[in-house]
Amino acid sequence: MGGRQSNSTYQYSLISDNNDALKTWAPKLVEAMKRHPELTDIDSDQAENGIESFVDIDRDSANRLGISPRDVDNALYNAFGQRQVATIYEDINQYSVILEWPPTATQGPAALADVYVPTGARTDAPATETTSALTSSGTLSSGATSTASDPSNAATLGTIAAGTTNPALRDPSTGSALSTAPRTMTPLSAIARFTQSSTAASVNHDNGEVSTTISFNLAPGATLGDAEAAIAAAQDEIVMPSTVRGAFAGTAQSFRDQLSQQPLLIFAALVTIYLMLGMLYESMIHPLTVLSTLPAAGFGAVLALQLLGMEFSIIALIGVFLLLGIVKKNAILIIDFALSAQRDRGMSAEDAVREASLLRFRPILMTTLAAALGVVPLAIGFGEGSELRQPLGITIIGGLIASQLLTLITTPVVYVYLDRLTGRRARRSAEAPPRIQTA
Repeated sequence: MGGRQSNSTYQYSLISDNNDALKTWAPKLVEAMKRHPELTDIDSDQAENGIESFVDIDRDSANRLGISPRDVDNALYNAFGQRQVATIYEDINQYSVILEWPPTATQGPAALADVYVPTGARTDAPATETTSALTSSGTLSSGATSTASDPSNAATLGTIAAGTTNPALRDPSTGSALSTAPRTMTPLSAIARFTQSSTAASVNHDNGEVSTTISFNLAPGATLGDAEAAIAAAQDEIVMPSTVRGAFAGTAQSFRDQLSQQPLLIFAALVTIYLMLGMLYESMIHPLTVLSTLPAAGFGAVLALQLLGMEFSIIALIGVFLLLGIVKKNAILIIDFALSAQRDRGMSAEDAVREASLLRFRPILMTTLAAALGVVPLAIGFGEGSELRQPLGITIIGGLIASQLLTLITTPVVYVYLDRLTGRRARRSAEAPPRIQTA
């Protein structure tokens, strides 16, 4: 979910506008994180397995031969840059002619030794020079390749030269057109020195800045909060500069976002339940009796996860939301019967809720067992991906057991207390003197 692919579950990204700083501090942070037992399987996508070549021009030697840095740049571009030198126009399509070396000749740094630069290329050529044909191989964008050595392609290349709108260039080093005037070609190795160094095979970016992703897993019993504290401690150990910033990414960032939205989602669910029960009971007080059963379910779910050594994951959070709908049915069965007994038979709150608890005990037990036994396969875990589904089953079973044991005790008490509170308010309203309105 976001982030880059890795063998670990969680990702932490380092971002900087300086690639050298990132190359220096990312390995240091990885080593510091490995010293914290809360984190395991730590790895980075920063791979210095590429090779880069530098061409250091001997300007004195190049000037003696009339070669400028621009000529060297053009020669390198002709060999490796895929320069477009002409365009073939047909009735329907048009094709670009690309000047480049064969791919087999550009497999390594040794190819630089085969690059030649025209001597005196920066001197203006005579105005009588014209472009007659391409002597280098041209690769068509459609996949066809034409060479001057092939008689069947000579006419095509002549058509290219005649049909192009570009005039003959005075500088043959550009590769866009070739002069017929003789030129002495100088090996690039005669005027330049080649050096190689290691570099990154790829450079990742995040919002326009260079980034490196560190992936890790959590040790058994560790939470994402523990990992956050461990990473912060590792950064303090190496005194990482402010130019290198870090943030969670991928699964870790998604989990943090889910946790930040959790209070709002739970509040919205509770408000929805309260409004629906208020319309059902035609009361604004007794829906609170139903909601009083939910803390017991949440306590049981968290306790079950703790006893089995599982972390509170996103799947466990989904199980808590399912409990909000399953657990409240115990209180609904009791309160619905008690309210009917009070209204229809004039029973007191104590007698009504006692009778409701006795008569509704069997339906409550049957529905609870049916729901709990239905998720036993999830809790045990069968087949692939069982470790992902287990927290869901354990959360539901733990919440149902706790609610079954506690709500049968707490629901009658809360019901009687709220009924007395409502009765006192009603008596106070009846005993209040009537207001006298004067004209």
